[in-house]
Amino acid sequence: MAVRDQPAHTDAVASVASLGADSCVSGGKDKAVIVCNWQRGAVVRKFWGHEQEVTKVCCLPEWLFSASRDKTVRMWGLLHGASGAARCFSGHELVVSGVAVSPAFLQLCTGSRDNCVRTWDLETGACLRRSSISRNVVTHLCWVPGEPYIAQASEDKTIRLWDTRGLEVAHLFPAKKQIQTFCDVSPDGRYCLSTSSGCGHDGGEATLWDLRQTKGRVREFWGHTQTTSCGVFLPHGPAGFSEIATAAHDGTAKVWSLETGACLSTAFLEGAGPLSSLAPCGKAALLCVSSAPWIRLMRVSLAKEMDLQEVARF
Repeated sequence: MAVRDQPAHTDAVASVASLGADSCVSGGKDKAVIVCNWQRGAVVRKFWGHEQEVTKVCCLPEWLFSASRDKTVRMWGLLHGASGAARCFSGHELVVSGVAVSPAFLQLCTGSRDNCVRTWDLETGACLRRSSISRNVVTHLCWVPGEPYIAQASEDKTIRLWDTRGLEVAHLFPAKKQIQTFCDVSPDGRYCLSTSSGCGHDGGEATLWDLRQTKGRVREFWGHTQTTSCGVFLPHGPAGFSEIATAAHDGTAKVWSLETGACLSTAFLEGAGPLSSLAPCGKAALLCVSSAPWIRLMRVSLAKEMDLQEVARF
């Protein structure tokens, strides 16, 4: 396994997202937004400006977005030499815990522990709409590809589907037993994957929802012993996506069959501590971050018996 002399960050990493063919963006407790080449394990750019730790990151091809405990979201330009933020989106009253951007609609959506979801115009930085629901503590946001809809996970144990045209709830899925910590939407926009908090084998499952039928959950994935912090669709297989991957506070990452719900492979990341975020990169690789300062690269074997292994750390 390849290990660099120094990790990309100096403290716990909260979020990672894939950026192009060979790059990624990450943010965490050290307040930095960092671009790395994951093929080489090298830091490419560092952006500074947040006053408190970064909670979530997302990106467009030329722009990065970072949410923070300082109640703001900042927009950073990749094609410009400046290390400062190109724009600051300010208006939330508490930590910003969700951020998603749509390349189709050129809009940003943010969510916070203040129970509020907001949409923003990328060109002007103006807040377009604001909606607040009691006890809707946002934990994650994900845009439905090519559609004016956003999936949102909440501490009230539900998954909401927002219509951004009026910023109204288009659908509320049945409440789960545990807090919903994360959500991801499949590349074809049909399915939503959510993850649950848990402890001591109680909870910690991932749940697959059908965004078209919306009658209830399609399948559940059980196996993590603590909070499952992230779940993502893997972009490979005959249908474009036939597996999902999850990461949890028990220090393990797992690959699952979408069709059967069976766990295909488990990797324990030694020294990582609680895992916080995953990002698919390429057709057979995953980036993973945790309470440790490293970004870890894992390879997914596409052989008959699927295997998940950590191959690099930077």
